[in-house]
Amino acid sequence: MAPRSGPPDGGWGWMIVAGCFLVTICTRAVTRCISIFFVEFQAYFGQDYARTAWIHSIVDCATMLCAPLGSLISNHVSCQVGIMLGGLLASTGLILSSFAASLEHLYLSLGVLTGLGFALCYSPAIAMVGKYFNKRKALAYGIAMSGSGIGTFILAPVVQLLIEQFSWRGALLILGGFVLNLCVCGALMRPIALKEDRKTAPGLLEQEYVPEAQKQDLKRMSICSPLIKAWSHECLCYCSWKEYDFLLMPGFMVLAVSVLFMAYGCSPLFVYLVPYALSVGVSHHQAAFLMSILGVVDIIGNITFGWLTDRRCLKKHRHFCYLFAVGMDGLCCLFLPVLQTFPLLVPFSFTFGYFDGAYVTLIPVVTADVVGTSSLSSALGVVYFLHAIPYLVSPPVAGWLVDTTGSYTASFLLCGFSMIFSSTLLCFARLAKKINRTHLRSLTNDTHSKHHIWTNGAIAYSVTGELDQKDAELLSVDTSSYSNR
Repeated sequence: MAPRSGPPDGGWGWMIVAGCFLVTICTRAVTRCISIFFVEFQAYFGQDYARTAWIHSIVDCATMLCAPLGSLISNHVSCQVGIMLGGLLASTGLILSSFAASLEHLYLSLGVLTGLGFALCYSPAIAMVGKYFNKRKALAYGIAMSGSGIGTFILAPVVQLLIEQFSWRGALLILGGFVLNLCVCGALMRPIALKEDRKTAPGLLEQEYVPEAQKQDLKRMSICSPLIKAWSHECLCYCSWKEYDFLLMPGFMVLAVSVLFMAYGCSPLFVYLVPYALSVGVSHHQAAFLMSILGVVDIIGNITFGWLTDRRCLKKHRHFCYLFAVGMDGLCCLFLPVLQTFPLLVPFSFTFGYFDGAYVTLIPVVTADVVGTSSLSSALGVVYFLHAIPYLVSPPVAGWLVDTTGSYTASFLLCGFSMIFSSTLLCFARLAKKINRTHLRSLTNDTHSKHHIWTNGAIAYSVTGELDQKDAELLSVDTSSYSNR
C-alpha cells in the first residue's frame, strides 16, 4: 500500500469513528454499569462495602495501567489484532464472572481479565481516529468519545432489567456476549500508511533534535555501516528524553498532583450513586435511571462546554473554566448527603454529569497550556495513566468509611473536598504564575529604562532614558562647549 501524504479526513475514516464509538460503549459504558451489580454482589456474597468496591476499582485500574500495552501491540502487530484480542479477553472475563463463587474470583475475572481486555481496545481505537482525521479531528473525537455517555444512558436500565429477569449471573453472561462486538469493531480498523510514519535514518538529518555534530558524522558514514545502529540508538534515547522532559516542569508536577486528587474525588460517585439511592428508599429502576441521566448529561457537558470555551469571550479563560467545572463537581459531592429523595437526586445527576463532561473535555486543553502542543500526546498519556492509582484506591476507601461510620456522608465529603482541593491547587498555581509573569514584565520595563550612551568624539555621556528632550538639548550644548575647549 502506497503511503498517503496526509489523513483522508473522511471516507473510511467515518467507519473508524463508528468503530471507536462502539468501543467506548463496550468499554467505558460497561465499566460504569458494573456499579449496578454492587448491591447484588454484596447481598449474594455477604461482604462489606470495602471488599465489594475492589471489583470496580480493579477494572478501572487495569484499563488505565495496561493502556500502554494496548498501544504496544497496536504499533508492533496491528490495531485490528489488538482490539480483537482485547474483545476476546474482556468477553471471557465477563463470562467467567457469571460462574463466580467468591469475590476473589470476581477480582481476577471481572477485574483483571476484563480490565486487561478493555485496555487493549480503548487506546488503539482512539489513536486510530487521529490517523484518519486532521482538519475534522475535534468533530471526529467528539462523536467517537460520546459513546461513553450514550452507552451509559442506554445500558444502565437494560442491565437493571437483565438482573431482575436473569439474576446477576445471567446479566453478566449476556454482557459477555455483547462485549464480543469489540471483535467486530477491531475488524473495522483498517490500517492506513502515512508518509510521516515512515521516517528513515537519512530523514532524521532534517530533524531539529539531532545534534549538528552527529548530523555531520552520519553524512560521512555509509548507510550500511554498523556504527549507524549505535548512532540511531543514541538518537532514540535522546529523543525519548526530549519527549518526556516535561515531567520535570513545575507546572506539570502541580497538574499531576491536581489530577490525582480530582480522579480520587470523581471515581467513588460512579460506584456508590446507585447503592446510596437504594439506601435512602429509591427504587431499583429509579436508581438505575439516575445513572442514565448522568450518562446522557455527560455528553451534553462534553459538547456544549467545549463549544462555549471556544468562543472568543471565554477562549482565554479556559483554564479557569476547567477549575470551575472541577470545583462545581466537588460542591455537588458535598451536598449529596442531604439529598435523600428521588426528585432531589435527579438535579444532582444533571449537575454532576454536566460538569463531569465539561472538565473531561478541557483536560487536553489545560495539559497543552502547561506542556505545549509538541509534548501533548505524551503528556496526555501520563495524565490518564495517573488516573489508575486513585481509581484503584478511592472506592475501597470510600467503602471502608461507609462500613465504619454506617453512612455515606464521610465518603461523599471526602470526595467533594478532594475535588475542591484539586481545583484550588491549580488556581493558586495559576495565580502564582501570573504574579511571577507580572514581576518579570516589570523587571523587563526597568531594563529598558537603563542608561543610553551618546558619543561625541572621544567623550561619552551616560544619560538615563527618563531625560526629557530639554535635558538632552542641554547635554548636547555642554558637550559642544567642552569640545571647543
